[in-house]
Amino acid sequence: MADSSLPEPGAGGGRRFLTLADVAEILATSVAQVRALVQSGELRYIQIGGRQQYRVEAVELENYIQRMYARAEGTDSPSAASPGRPGRGRGAG
Repeated sequence: MADSSLPEPGAGGGRRFLTLADVAEILATSVAQVRALVQSGELRYIQIGGRQQYRVEAVELENYIQRMYARAEGTDSPSAASPGRPGRGRGAG
C-alpha cells in the first residue's frame, strides 16, 4: 500500500498517523508548539481515547507544510485548505 504523499521513512516511518512527538521531531520544534498548532486548528488532527491523545495524519502534516510554504511566498490559496476531514480543523469546535 504505497502512497507517494506519505512522508519518507525518516519523516515518520511511513506510518499513516503520527503522535505529536513525531510531528515535533519532523518539524524540529517542541511538542508544546505542535499541541498549540493542533488546538488552534492550524494543524488538523483526530483525537483517540479520552485525554489529549492526538494523532496527526501524515497527509495533514504535509498539507500544513505546504500551506506554510504558500503563506511564506504570499500565495495562500483556498485550495490549500482541506475541509471535510475528521477532527478539529478550521471551523470546527
